[in-house]
Amino acid sequence: MSLFASIITWRRGGASAALVAAMLFGVSTPVAKLFVADMSPWLLAGLLYLGSGLGLSLADVGRQLLGRAGVLRVARGDVIWIAWAILLGGVCGPVLLMAGLARTPASTASLLLNLEGVFTTAIAWYVFREGFDRRIALGFVAITAGAGILGWAGGIRVEGVSGPALIAAACLAWALDNNCTRRVSHNDPLRLAAIKGLIAGSVNVAVATALGASLPSLSAMVASAILGFFGYGLSLVLFIVALGSLGAARTGAYFSTAPFAGSIVALLLLHEPVTLRFLIAFALMAIGVWLHLTEDHEHEHLHDQMVHAHWHLHDDHHAHAHDHGDPGGSPHAHAHTHPLVWHRHPHFPDTHHRHSH
Repeated sequence: MSLFASIITWRRGGASAALVAAMLFGVSTPVAKLFVADMSPWLLAGLLYLGSGLGLSLADVGRQLLGRAGVLRVARGDVIWIAWAILLGGVCGPVLLMAGLARTPASTASLLLNLEGVFTTAIAWYVFREGFDRRIALGFVAITAGAGILGWAGGIRVEGVSGPALIAAACLAWALDNNCTRRVSHNDPLRLAAIKGLIAGSVNVAVATALGASLPSLSAMVASAILGFFGYGLSLVLFIVALGSLGAARTGAYFSTAPFAGSIVALLLLHEPVTLRFLIAFALMAIGVWLHLTEDHEHEHLHDQMVHAHWHLHDDHHAHAHDHGDPGGSPHAHAHTHPLVWHRHPHFPDTHHRHSH
């Protein structure tokens, strides 16, 4: 099975995809500090996004040359959601964060960044009506508390309102991005992530250079691009896979473990000491992840009849017959019909279970 097929198959285990996405993103932060020291943060954000977009685009071309791309067109109704996701998460988020970091102490900023998970979950639960229960809520609180403790530096310094407000606005932009992306997560995750990386990276690099940022050495740009491919590109592909399997709230909770992955790398590469704060954060995050992994959400629910196209396996929700010309292999993508059905089974708020409770 190809790497791409393996990633798509993870739709049946979205928690794994979300946790690996968090690990890749979390590791990228301390690694960037090792080889990119004298670069504009805004320019660095652009190069990371651009590296992810270029790398994923090459992977997409390679996939097509090998005949493994299938046919999966973006529906017209999805374009607006994709555009909002790119604008909010790829352009507005980094701009607001860079402006906020310039006015806010690093220790305070690290705590404020946990607002992304809080905002993502609040929007998913109360705006898009994703289902949740007490177990999921407790798990989310435990993971968020662990991330907060990990970022605690002994105090919160507020030297002005504008800096924290801008960081909070960045978190809100990313939370809206997460929920918009969840709406289109049935599309090809590789192409979605490639498009976002190319557009967001190009815009941020252009703005940074227009504001006077100078390009670093070729080796630094290549290193940034490679790091962006793994920490932003593959991470985003897996994040989209998780969104399609788990919904925005649960995926956001798993992704909140990213600071823990970064701390592990800091311990190994930067030889930072293992502190009591680190152990408490680890315990809280472990409890939260366990509560989510052992969730058993089951009730009778209705599937409306619908026609759509996405990567899928022939499971209980895809027992359709193939027409002449439909692709083979597993997984594969083509337009297919879901009949009207009323049944009961364990499920998550994935692409096929966006019903109200």
